[in-house]
Amino acid sequence: MRGDGTRPGITTTRTGMTQTTIAELDNLGWADAYRLRWKRRRLLWRSFRSRHQLSLVTDRTDQIKPDDVLAVMTQRNEITRLPYVLDYHRQLGVQHFLIVDNDSDDGTRAFLTEQPDVSLWHTKHSYHAARFGLDWMTWLQIKYMDGHWCLMLDADELLVYAHHESRALQDLTAWLEQQGRHSFGAHLLDLYPKGPLNGCSYTAGEDPVSALPWFDAAPYRVQRQQPLNNLWVQGGARERMFFAQTPNRSPTLNKIPLIKWNRRYAYVNSCHSVLPRHLNSTYEGLCGASPSGVLLHTKFLPEIVSKSAIEKQRAQHFHTPSDFDDYYDQITESPDLWTTNSTRYTGWQQLESLGLMCSGGW
Repeated sequence: MRGDGTRPGITTTRTGMTQTTIAELDNLGWADAYRLRWKRRRLLWRSFRSRHQLSLVTDRTDQIKPDDVLAVMTQRNEITRLPYVLDYHRQLGVQHFLIVDNDSDDGTRAFLTEQPDVSLWHTKHSYHAARFGLDWMTWLQIKYMDGHWCLMLDADELLVYAHHESRALQDLTAWLEQQGRHSFGAHLLDLYPKGPLNGCSYTAGEDPVSALPWFDAAPYRVQRQQPLNNLWVQGGARERMFFAQTPNRSPTLNKIPLIKWNRRYAYVNSCHSVLPRHLNSTYEGLCGASPSGVLLHTKFLPEIVSKSAIEKQRAQHFHTPSDFDDYYDQITESPDLWTTNSTRYTGWQQLESLGLMCSGGW
């Protein structure tokens, strides 16, 4: 059993273009069902209590319409990324952003206050102790997002789905509902530059993919875990570069970022898994037949080198932060992640051809 209470199920490995079928282990005994029900209630109670840690800065929630697609985010010191991230997802169809600022000191709060489609909360409390911001975001989801399609994002993520250039999120979510689906999974794909991490240039407001056009097409490992029936995907550039000797500690790459929200739902571990567990089943992972997308992960902009030293000292990420000191140390040395096997990003059609996402008939 892993630290988050999940048990490994069937393991498959995607090497190049091939993946074996993931077996669905969907028989849940009464004891596991009982434990999951109480786990969800505990998570919701934690989130309800965490509301006292949030101070309202700007409230524009009266602008939210019944059919709006909403986004929720916790961020700190992301003034470089936010101008593009907000504009990108506005163009996809997000109509309102609910954002928790975790005590930024780089001008982020002033920037967000000026955005006409942002409602903003501030907190100085521990990101780590708040389940890495999940407690705060779940409270906002309970209060404002019931009945809405909700996109949970980090500031360094860009959602890609089939035909996203020409079809809005509202079109996708309407189609998903027609298919009887209420959640949409995505593979977190690390992008990186060619050359040292601090060697590329980036200006706020630019498309970060222009600075980080490369990614690892393979290999990735996939497990389906019980009792949540969620995927656990690992591999890719960060594992290759930083966790080659300890692959089981490499970052989790599966997410379920888009859900038709209900106030009784709760994310368990970031948005890697969610309760009720049936929401996890809709994401079949790499080469699966169900519709899925990709979150382009733009973590490796040049500022990551200086930020890693800061985050190592803050110790707010990872369940046991000290275990990842070496990871931060390696990033501060500004390594080159590029190899001759790296693939240059060209668009969603490429990602689907590589088996990293699926249009699923959409």
